[in-house]
Amino acid sequence: MSNERAVGYLTQLIGKTLRITVTDNRMFEGQMKCTDRDRNVILALTHEYRPPSEEAIKKAIAESGSSSVTLPHSSRFMGLVVVPGEHITKIELEDRSLNQPPVL
Repeated sequence: MSNERAVGYLTQLIGKTLRITVTDNRMFEGQMKCTDRDRNVILALTHEYRPPSEEAIKKAIAESGSSSVTLPHSSRFMGLVVVPGEHITKIELEDRSLNQPPVL
């Protein structure tokens, strides 16, 4: 992809809601403000979602007596966030017209 085409594509994403997954399985969901050549992404109005800890999963399994349990992610509002490009594993664009967002 040419630089001009890549810049055009990224420009279309500014202001859109992205869901970014990082290497430790946290997800950040917020409005894209900008990126740089190191693939760092700045998100505004961001929420962070963390998967349940191993301890919480083991405790829930022990309490339920089942080998399969469902636990919610914990979340918190973060505001303006810089997501380091070296830790990004997946970026999804929220598309309100679809049930599942496309993977970028």
